[in-house]
Amino acid sequence: MTALTATQKIHYTLRVATAFCFIGHGSFGIITKAVWCNYFAVFGIGTDLAYKLMPWLGSFDILLGLMVLILPLRIIPAWLVVWGFITALCRPLSGEHFAEFIERAGNFGVPFVFLLLSGTLTKKNLLEPINPDLPVSDKTLRSVFLCLKIIVFLLLTGHGWLNLLEKKSLLSQYASLGFSNPAAVALTVGLFEISAAVSVLIRPLRSLIFIFFIWKMGTELLYPHYEFFEWVERGGSYGALLALWFILDPMLTRKAEHHTRSHNRNEANTGNPFASLSFSKIDRMKQSAFGVKKIVSAIFHSTFSIKL
Repeated sequence: MTALTATQKIHYTLRVATAFCFIGHGSFGIITKAVWCNYFAVFGIGTDLAYKLMPWLGSFDILLGLMVLILPLRIIPAWLVVWGFITALCRPLSGEHFAEFIERAGNFGVPFVFLLLSGTLTKKNLLEPINPDLPVSDKTLRSVFLCLKIIVFLLLTGHGWLNLLEKKSLLSQYASLGFSNPAAVALTVGLFEISAAVSVLIRPLRSLIFIFFIWKMGTELLYPHYEFFEWVERGGSYGALLALWFILDPMLTRKAEHHTRSHNRNEANTGNPFASLSFSKIDRMKQSAFGVKKIVSAIFHSTFSIKL
């Protein structure tokens, strides 16, 4: 069996993450999660009708999630971008904090990047399946890289922000783990996640991205109710981090750097003022590693200085 290329790994990561997100979300519709009534109310739908609609919408979400796995027609992730954005936006529109919206950036961001990786979207190819074997241009990879950084920044910032706000469900998680001072834990986690978000946006180091990936997968298992479905629904968060880790593969970035340098030499000959820009800035990221590690170390040090 032929090993997957770096771009194929990114493709399948985003594909599975998109499916997980909407299969998990649909499961809550079938369960008829009570808080969804607040989101239906945004559109003027009453509680009785909301409970009747939940299983239908949930089943449709699950169907589309499964189709992404089996036959990823371009129109499906295109719709999921819109649907994921609307459902995430319903949270602040229903009175919840804006951080709830940006914490769900993976819900609509990952299917968007999945589409972006697949090439140009037109009316003619909407019903065509996405081919994971097609070559991906360096320009597309640069766009994917930038989008993934922004998505990861938003979802980590959103979750860190909710910790700083001492969201009730997060405090309950920490209390259930045996911490005597959940607020102090929330403060530490919030500072850590926001610091992580900034480091990803400015200087995404591959080793730290993998640490954040493990962190996110582990912490999302701590929900006191429907743990498995909550974990599956946040597939976009893990997928964005893992795809970013794959795109920072040294082989892929060296290839992109080589192409960019060749392109820049040609552009410099024509007097292009932007010819010095490059894709990954690997050398600068390495120089900043020590600074980022100091920030992370300081946050962990503060954990032990707080009495839990």
